Amino acid sequence: MLATLSSFSSLYFATLLMLIGTGLFNTYMGLRLTAQSVSEVWIGVLIAGYYLGLVCGARLGHRLIIRVGHIRAFVACAAIATSMILAQTLVDSMPLWLVFRIISGVVMVTEFMVIESWLNEQTENHQRGRVFSVYMVVSGLGTVLGQLALTAYATLDLRPLTLVAMCLVLCLVPIAVTARSHPPTPLPAPLDIRFFMRRVPLSMTVLFVAGNLSGAFYGLAAVYGAKHGLSTSQAAIFVAAAVTAGLLSQWPMGWLSDRINRAGLIRFNALLLVLLPTVMWGWLVLPYWAMVALSCVFGILQFTLYPLGAAFANDHVESERRVSLSAVLLMTYGVGACIGPMVAGLLMSLAGPSMYYVFISACALILVWQVRPTRVTGAHQVDEAPTHFVPMPDTLQSSPAAAVLDPRVDPENDIAMEMVQPDPSAAPTPAVVEPADTPVVDAAVVDAARVDAAATDAATTHPSAIDAPAADVPPQAEDADTRQRRTGT
Repeated sequence: MLATLSSFSSLYFATLLMLIGTGLFNTYMGLRLTAQSVSEVWIGVLIAGYYLGLVCGARLGHRLIIRVGHIRAFVACAAIATSMILAQTLVDSMPLWLVFRIISGVVMVTEFMVIESWLNEQTENHQRGRVFSVYMVVSGLGTVLGQLALTAYATLDLRPLTLVAMCLVLCLVPIAVTARSHPPTPLPAPLDIRFFMRRVPLSMTVLFVAGNLSGAFYGLAAVYGAKHGLSTSQAAIFVAAAVTAGLLSQWPMGWLSDRINRAGLIRFNALLLVLLPTVMWGWLVLPYWAMVALSCVFGILQFTLYPLGAAFANDHVESERRVSLSAVLLMTYGVGACIGPMVAGLLMSLAGPSMYYVFISACALILVWQVRPTRVTGAHQVDEAPTHFVPMPDTLQSSPAAAVLDPRVDPENDIAMEMVQPDPSAAPTPAVVEPADTPVVDAAVVDAARVDAAATDAATTHPSAIDAPAADVPPQAEDADTRQRRTGT
């Protein structure tokens, strides 16, 4: 493990800084806008705009990386992301903020693609699980630290935004000074959505609902806490507790899912997610410690839906299609993350902040209704099912390039795995000038030239030979050509 951390330390450190900045900003934005009496609808729309940029920016980011290379693309996108954060300190227009958030999503997903493709290219197959797990832990740790950093600020002024900008700029340093070579760029996986909709419809439903829950959580959970009288520090801890619990529960939940029916486990977790949030519907006044404890439980239940749904889908899709599957699942998750904040924000605006947990119960109820073990026919179940559960990042802070880090994927056999190699034809080639006519050289002239060259070499090697008289060569030993050159006759 220590060797892995040391080998990819620059990439992991850049990821940590990026996630600290984005995790801090999302919670800060929700709390600050709530303090300014901005509608929950706008808060949800701003979060949705960021996730929309993450979903739609993968293709643009891929083209940019191919055009200018990994480090230049990362530098440019980090500069734009920092500028978008600082631009929000200059204007108070919500429509302009929405544009800033969409652009931030586009450039952030490009930065994730740079890091993840770099990790993939320099990871051997037997290390993929370890590298991916550390990457997932670093992503979750960055998000948690971003929430906890907010507790250092008693008032919601512009100082947290300065810290966010610093993190987004400092993540340039480990990438810019890395000694690692540039990796080839993976081509985008083909998105055969219709095939996967027919093959794994239940998994697609799980991922869509999980996206709704995660998108709403990062945008509006802090708003719910602020509306119920929590201070800035308390609201940040309320959010951080859920993220931490979701991160730590990945391995126990994975161990359990590898041994029991996954569809049944997903349905049972969803049933708990329907019932437990009812105590947060506004009927009871709960103490702060009880709210934090329930937030931990909800984090375990909702942040394990993504890896459970992905493992369930991998049980029914052949290994050569798993890169494409991961890309489609991530896109489905992202679409849900765009819709969830807007729907939850609208409900909270119309009927109060407690509607956030009503929204959670409603989403979980969809899973209870749709995901039933009796609907799993097993017609397309692969031979290695159940495939190994792999912990996944708890947010959309990744890109389709992360799919090839999944240890369940074999890059050598996957039909969707292809790398963009440098085009030799694009490199300039030196011009070769060929003479129009090749003169015919007489053999005697060539021999004479060789004699002259040998004499020159001998003179250079033995300077005393320079003063040797020509008479030292017997006249009868000279041929006609040599005599002509010496005497000029």
